Amino acid sequence: MQLSFTKYEGAGNDFVVVDADDETRVSPELAAKICDRHFGVGADGVLLVLPSRTPGATHRMRVLNADGSVPEMCGNGLRCVALHLTKGTFQSSTVVVDTDAGLRSCLVEKEETEGSVVVDMGDVRVTGVRALTAAGRSFEFVLADAGNPHAILFGTFSPEEIRAIGPTIATDASFPAGSNVEFATLRDGRIDLVVWERGVGLTMACGTGACATAVAAWEKGLLPEGPARVKLPGGELVISRREPGHILMRGPARRVFRGTL
Repeated sequence: MQLSFTKYEGAGNDFVVVDADDETRVSPELAAKICDRHFGVGADGVLLVLPSRTPGATHRMRVLNADGSVPEMCGNGLRCVALHLTKGTFQSSTVVVDTDAGLRSCLVEKEETEGSVVVDMGDVRVTGVRALTAAGRSFEFVLADAGNPHAILFGTFSPEEIRAIGPTIATDASFPAGSNVEFATLRDGRIDLVVWERGVGLTMACGTGACATAVAAWEKGLLPEGPARVKLPGGELVISRREPGHILMRGPARRVFRGTL
């Protein structure tokens, strides 16, 4: 079976986007092979763009992580899908995408192959605080739900600490489906963020993680209410709260190349 795809990246979080239908079969094993950076295309995930049967949306996004697992939501991937759906247009466009976390409205401000996308991520909630042990130490994590689970740690961390703590917490027994893990440092009025993504590992960026961390920082009083700049290894996202239940994420998306498998 030949599979045509387009490679996109959003703040360095990269994806293989496939226009699919009900006959398209991308198994978890195939997704993992596609994402392999040595023997495949190389990506953090595969995004299937399918017809939607949900009123209000024309397309549905299904995400497969680099290990073949299926997360509920992917914010950076959603920006890339929104840009993909507006190809051939050169003005601002709004698209509504059906995801496993619900409908998401995306405003695309674009040029030919790249653009800035504002996504209404819906409700992002802090759900509690939990003490967890990793690398022989106990840490207090803020837990949040951005359509998928997040465990957020505020402080200053070395790369070695992140690599030790991230996978331990992501697979902790207290998270039956696993969790994304955020390492957040407040610096000069912004959040510097590194994410250990469930099913992927260290990533250049995580959109839902940026949203969850901004909401946690607001609720803990670490940042004033207002647009929050979140600096990730792959670029910067801006998170704001339009009204209760509506967190907005602004960030880049770019088409890299097309190919066939």
